[in-house]
Amino acid sequence: MVKKQKKRSSHIPQRTCVGCRKVLPKKELMRIIRTPGGIQFDPTGKADGRGAYLHNKRSCWEYALKGSLAKTLKTEMTEKDRNHLLQILDTLPQEGNDG
Repeated sequence: MVKKQKKRSSHIPQRTCVGCRKVLPKKELMRIIRTPGGIQFDPTGKADGRGAYLHNKRSCWEYALKGSLAKTLKTEMTEKDRNHLLQILDTLPQEGNDG
């Protein structure tokens, strides 16, 4: 009797968007980190610091900026941090009726 070898699938890390609470593959989300210098966007997804993940959707960012992002990062958001994140929010595409 010959055993069939199963194809091994690679592990895909999953993360939760702090805006809409959907669980998606890590690569589909944007990572925001808390550093000693403040809150920053981490395009590599590998920088040191406590991280939180968000869709590239305006609705998720707007909801997260109301408080869930600061809570997830376990920090108080300063005005400088908020302005930095709002600048990123302004670069995101407008959402259609389906998003």
